[in-house]
Amino acid sequence: METVDQIVVVGASLGGIRTCQNLRREGFEGTLTLIGSEKHLPYDRPPLSKTMLSTDQDPGELQLLPEDTFNDLDLNLLLGEPATSLDTDGRVVTVGGDQIRYDGLIISTGAAARKLPKTDGIAGVHVLRSLDDALAIRERLLPGASVVIVGAGFVGSEVAAAAAGRACEVTIVEAAKAPLIRGLGPAMGQACGDLHREHAVGLRLGVGIASVLGSDEVEGVQLTDGSQLFADLVVVGIGAHPNTEWLKGSGLQLDDGIVCNGTMNAGVPGVYAIGDVARAPNAWLGPSPVRMEHWTAVTEQAMLVARNLLHPQDSRVYDSVPFVWSDQYNDRIQVAGDTSGAEHVEVLVGSVDEQAFVTGYRRDDALAGVMALNSMRPFVQYRRLLMGHPSWEDALSLAAELS
Repeated sequence: METVDQIVVVGASLGGIRTCQNLRREGFEGTLTLIGSEKHLPYDRPPLSKTMLSTDQDPGELQLLPEDTFNDLDLNLLLGEPATSLDTDGRVVTVGGDQIRYDGLIISTGAAARKLPKTDGIAGVHVLRSLDDALAIRERLLPGASVVIVGAGFVGSEVAAAAAGRACEVTIVEAAKAPLIRGLGPAMGQACGDLHREHAVGLRLGVGIASVLGSDEVEGVQLTDGSQLFADLVVVGIGAHPNTEWLKGSGLQLDDGIVCNGTMNAGVPGVYAIGDVARAPNAWLGPSPVRMEHWTAVTEQAMLVARNLLHPQDSRVYDSVPFVWSDQYNDRIQVAGDTSGAEHVEVLVGSVDEQAFVTGYRRDDALAGVMALNSMRPFVQYRRLLMGHPSWEDALSLAAELS
């Protein structure tokens, strides 16, 4: 086995810093370089659409590690400039005018938020992916401001909740017939939509954005049904695409992310990818490669690749129950497993009317996934149950125990 003396981690967000921590815990004592395109020290992203917008939280509170801990990691920290190319034959990452050599490479460059076309240069139209995005949006969340949210996914819904909490007039525009319908189905999407209605947030469902009104400053949006909405702020939450442009010509296979095997290896010895940018099998889900755009996934993958890079002869595959959560208003939504394409959806515990329940998603007589609203304790038990690939009867038995 080749000696690994120099490791480069590209991407200085959660995945990058957790990878560096795990490499040191695994005993790596060589040169460890962390490259990040943002000037900020690594910070946590989930609060960007939550507490950063709903409160006047200091950005420093989002920092993932105190500065003395960074010093303990003994990192060669390169911030404020992105990696621009990768030469896998020469084992070199280019950053600006510098070439950084590596024996091992872990890519955690994440994803970029999708924008509405023809909106660059229009003040007041924002996506939310970075700390700077959150600060720019927060400046416009003034009492009485008209806010249009494009997309009723988790990010859009959380921004809407924060804006409503700051006494803004909020409308969500969603092309589907209910929020979160693609992942949770119509009934649970409706239940999530009710959270918005109860807080006087408008929902325009089944329509899209035809155009953004205004030239230098946003004035509103025109919808595909011909109607218009006035807006002081438009926040776009319509998904993200993996940051792989800089990898063209590298020899890595790029197809909606960096295609990896189950160990998160990118098809080249010593090169791995994790987080939003990686498309790899999750053994719990099956053999097909998927992108796992969840906080827990990148944390788990950071631990896995640190070990696999340093001990390739004992490589393990990624195998974990998918998990995501969302805080909206005073409510918490939690999802575990695979809730897409279910043959049957049923409330197992609690009541939709009381807005406290756990819903099961059945596929082929198995419990494929669960979604919970304001039911953290039973959700934890169902998440644990999912680890063993339970039958639908197992799900019903647990429901009987909990009732």
